[in-house]
Amino acid sequence: MSVLTDLIYGGSHAVAGLTEGAVNDAIAKYGADKAVAFPDTAYFLPTIYAATGVKVKTLGDLPACVGVLKSLITDQEDLGQALNAGLATAVGAEILEALKYAESDDPYADEAGIGFVSDPIIRSLGVPLVTGDIPGVAVVLGKADDPADVVNVVKDYQSKGIMSFLVGDVIDQCIEGGVKMGLEFRVVPLGHAVTAVTHVVTVAIRAALIFGAIEPGKLSDLLTYTKERVPAFVNTFGAIDNVVVSAGAGAIALGFPVVVDIDLGENQVPGALESVTDHSLTVKKSLELRNIKIKVTELPIPVAFAAAFEGEIIRRSDMLTEFSSHANPTCELVESVEAGSIEDHKITVVGPDIPAGGELPLATYVKVAGAKMQPDFESVIERKFHTWFNYMEGVMHTGQRNLIRIRVNKEAAAKGLTLHHFGEVLYNMIMDEFDSVVDKCEVTFYTEKEKVEEILNEKALPTYNKRDDRLASLTDESVDQFYTCILCQSFAPSHCCVVTPERLGLCGAVSWLDAKATKELTPTGPCQPIPKEGCLDERLGRYTKVNEVVEQATQGAVNSVTLYSILEDPMTSCGCFECICGIEPASNGVVVVNREYAGMTPTGMTFGELASMTGGGVQTPGFMGLGRHFIASKKVISAEGGVKRIVWMPKELKDDVADRLNKTAKELYGIDNFSDMICDETIATDTEEVLEFLTEKGHPVLEMEPLM
Repeated sequence: MSVLTDLIYGGSHAVAGLTEGAVNDAIAKYGADKAVAFPDTAYFLPTIYAATGVKVKTLGDLPACVGVLKSLITDQEDLGQALNAGLATAVGAEILEALKYAESDDPYADEAGIGFVSDPIIRSLGVPLVTGDIPGVAVVLGKADDPADVVNVVKDYQSKGIMSFLVGDVIDQCIEGGVKMGLEFRVVPLGHAVTAVTHVVTVAIRAALIFGAIEPGKLSDLLTYTKERVPAFVNTFGAIDNVVVSAGAGAIALGFPVVVDIDLGENQVPGALESVTDHSLTVKKSLELRNIKIKVTELPIPVAFAAAFEGEIIRRSDMLTEFSSHANPTCELVESVEAGSIEDHKITVVGPDIPAGGELPLATYVKVAGAKMQPDFESVIERKFHTWFNYMEGVMHTGQRNLIRIRVNKEAAAKGLTLHHFGEVLYNMIMDEFDSVVDKCEVTFYTEKEKVEEILNEKALPTYNKRDDRLASLTDESVDQFYTCILCQSFAPSHCCVVTPERLGLCGAVSWLDAKATKELTPTGPCQPIPKEGCLDERLGRYTKVNEVVEQATQGAVNSVTLYSILEDPMTSCGCFECICGIEPASNGVVVVNREYAGMTPTGMTFGELASMTGGGVQTPGFMGLGRHFIASKKVISAEGGVKRIVWMPKELKDDVADRLNKTAKELYGIDNFSDMICDETIATDTEEVLEFLTEKGHPVLEMEPLM
């Protein structure tokens, strides 16, 4: 056998023996009936479940899995067989990591790694992955001979928006090198043991199950999906042993190329396993092997600008300056004007700047002009401020319109960050992303209280009110076309959202106005118009033209969809939905649960279990993905009676949508304070107790026609 296959098989046998011994020891210690599971997932032990269809629930289920693992290690010279042995190593690593969770609810409590990555986290990554905000996933493992090498590589990935998962001593090296870590920075330490690499393997595998609707047990389909649709790759640092080589073989089997920083000579496999000993070329080679193209936005600002900083939290003790509506007037406004009335790329700051420190008022006033610019696009551009400001390292932005908070930390201010640089960000990003409708752009910041109040009262508030009136008039009946959104088809090829004025995309990120703007900005892009023609059933929202366009957009996977029903041909879901609506038969109603909620619902299923039946572009009557803002829509499951059907929601979600939901219930049914009639987990999750609550409150669902 070759040196490479020798190493792979040697590592696979070592892991197999270790796994078998650990399983036997665990059964002897705890008994075969001892539960074994990863936290907050509906996919059992995901690698085993996806590859074989076996639902591991107890220690007693594991010996058979060890048998399957050992059967994959054939010791044949063939590289394909050796890669199968690499998959065996991945299975062994998964079992060994699962045994840690059988012994402790939180086996990673005392180390820097997070261990298992939950289903909700994977779903939350769906949108940035399909939009390209996260263009790829790097697995970085080992121990660099020179810590600066791995620090520079990880920071380079971070600057490019790449999500990095760290395994081994590289975690400590990156921490000591000042790399900002956490999901919010897109640098995630998994664990120090090499077996922790299984936690990124299961991310890729669950992506196939969640977004691709790959049927458990269909190993070839699984491997095709991960190879073609999960943009991941592996970098190893320092010396590698046979276990690391075998784990790398498992990665290659999944379609993830491996770049090592030692010279493998003739043992390299072009396109799959390559040596790069010059660390300045590691990132370039890794991206090339996965065909990941990064659009780099060079901005004249003194801090880093990348999606990796979008989730940065700035504590009060770390901030120098804050612009907050809690203490001062604030507003953000985009106004379209005649081209002759503005000076392109003019950036003006009127009043104290960031270095002044403390709490300041702020009006961000942006004027744009363009032959194709429309007033409907103003709010679309305006909402992007939140994203762009958060891309700046050392800046935190929350809110919108006249209710905002911007914090700038001391480190960013020390580097010289000023409001002029904020203006450069706005100008450059508007001209880059909206160049097809914006020809000129001028940015002005006001931080003098009287001037901010003037902009707020004379320009911003009247504009917001005008927009709200416009949005209120936008109903499904008032327009002559809807839009598709197929952004998520890179992960969920058979899914297509139909976006209407009263139904935003289920990810919560695409409204009808967003889709309209996207069509103008990218004529051949993911949002295409659907003429509102051929109404077959007004109650269900069934249109011949919608069916035709959806069938075409899904390559024939879906040929009939309704807009307003959860029972008859409901809209498909990709997997990155904010919420799920599902039937609760005992009450004759529906529950709505958000992905952040980890507990049980009255359906007897968690969010993850509900989601496992709903995503991947499949139609499941009785279950449907939703965006948060669609919950209070007059059109939500209107074919089955609308919001009156909602009987249970997690309290956080209920509180968030209460005002809008109450308004809808009042307007449609004359019901006051409807949200008070909805049960939540602080009241009950048991169906009988939920029914008692509904009866006590006189919930209208009890008088409605049976759902089924």
